[in-house]
Amino acid sequence: MKAFVFPGQGAQFVGMGKNLYEESLVAKEMYEKANDILGFRITDLMFNGTDEDLRQTKVTQPAIFLHSVILAKTMGDTFKPDMVAGHSLGEFSALVAVGSLSFEDGLKLVYARALAMQKACETTPSTMAAVLNLPDEKVEEICAGIDDVVVPANYNCPGQIVISGSESGIDKACELLLSAGAKRALKLKVGGAFHSPLMEPARAELAQAINSTHFSIPICPVYQNVTTIAESDPEIVKTNLIAQLTAPVKWTQSVQHMIADGATSFTEVGPGNVLQGLIKKIDPNVETL
Repeated sequence: MKAFVFPGQGAQFVGMGKNLYEESLVAKEMYEKANDILGFRITDLMFNGTDEDLRQTKVTQPAIFLHSVILAKTMGDTFKPDMVAGHSLGEFSALVAVGSLSFEDGLKLVYARALAMQKACETTPSTMAAVLNLPDEKVEEICAGIDDVVVPANYNCPGQIVISGSESGIDKACELLLSAGAKRALKLKVGGAFHSPLMEPARAELAQAINSTHFSIPICPVYQNVTTIAESDPEIVKTNLIAQLTAPVKWTQSVQHMIADGATSFTEVGPGNVLQGLIKKIDPNVETL
């Protein structure tokens, strides 16, 4: 069975999507439509901007979404998934690619999400850190023992967790995690504490937008970050999308469930190949493309 997976924030690079724009009329039309919907030429920032431009959440998220969704569209008949999943933001790309959301609605929601998250980041100084080579349970235990906001945010693969929280909480956690034997506990260059309780204002804002948007039944099951299992009911999909902003991305568990349900190959649809690397660490026996 074929699984298609969609990356999230961090996969961006300057020049992403430029070849699609130049080589495919369908892609060019979709990018131009996106420029109109957003009210600015995101293509200029994607194709010729700076790393700094692309690192702004309000640019990064729609840029990665557009690259993934338009790439899936240009794949034509080769895009025939038996199941899909997306990492964080990538869940929106996946839902558009399998017909649960229209392209226009998906882009509007992603942009609303990005603006709400950026606003939440500016309200509270917060950050994230990558933790390597400690069991999940140990990371959870250390985070729970800190008298500050710090939680596991991304279960990326065995031995790699990203934690999220206040600046002081993350500093304390990194110190304790290294003492407990972590190979690394490295603060990331991000503007805020994604997938933590500090995103609550953004979650409340996004909930309104999601609840007023029409979702259809997808052409195949979507393995969502929050529940990690196959979902197709539009109302459940919406609930999970809203919860995702303050809940951890359970990527390891989602991929494990996809494999248990019969996935033998995973095709990454979007910029870069970060997810291929994580999937190989979760299960070296599956094919990644």
